[in-house]
Amino acid sequence: MPREFGEIAFTPEVQAAQSQRGSRQTYECYIANGPANDSITPQIAEFVAHLDGFYLGTVSSNGYPYIQFRGGAPGFLKVLDEKTLGFADFSGNVQYITVGNLSGEAKAFLFLMDYRHRKRIKVWGRAEYVEGDCALIEWLRIPDYPAEVERAILFHVEAVSENCPQHIPIRYSVKEVEAMIAPLQAQIQELEQKLRESTSQTVSDRSNVQSRTP
Repeated sequence: MPREFGEIAFTPEVQAAQSQRGSRQTYECYIANGPANDSITPQIAEFVAHLDGFYLGTVSSNGYPYIQFRGGAPGFLKVLDEKTLGFADFSGNVQYITVGNLSGEAKAFLFLMDYRHRKRIKVWGRAEYVEGDCALIEWLRIPDYPAEVERAILFHVEAVSENCPQHIPIRYSVKEVEAMIAPLQAQIQELEQKLRESTSQTVSDRSNVQSRTP
């Protein structure tokens, strides 16, 4: 159990709930002795590089959380350094809820999911949006991705927690499925070609037999 995660997530109310249900002592030991886990490791960076989507959570001024899915080509969420993630904010439905929330409260949350390998990583931190920085936006832009980039969003990492795979359903993207069935499709095409050749030869043999029959 990472120390920073516990210090952020285990509020007095959460600690009370743990005490009432018998798990508080265990988590106190984890927080006291666990690693900080407050940065992006090479292993997490590799995990991030393969993501084609994630969930971003922000907090509104009325206290309600707001969760939004962000998607793009694999690698669109970039590791800028061990404490910073960044991505291009594409043009959308022009509600600007995330932008508005970040204007008043920088606290934010990333929920990173890899359904195929049943792995998830939670990231706590503070986020900011950056407009007008052409160099940064160009750096975060996805090559050959047609969406218009309106701004950059930077996420400053404060805590990271990896969860167990329990209850995560296995799902595959279209590209993953296509890659999996490509060998089967090639084999089917090869068998169909052999079948056509065999059928053609059989028809030819019958014609030759019939032509020799008096």
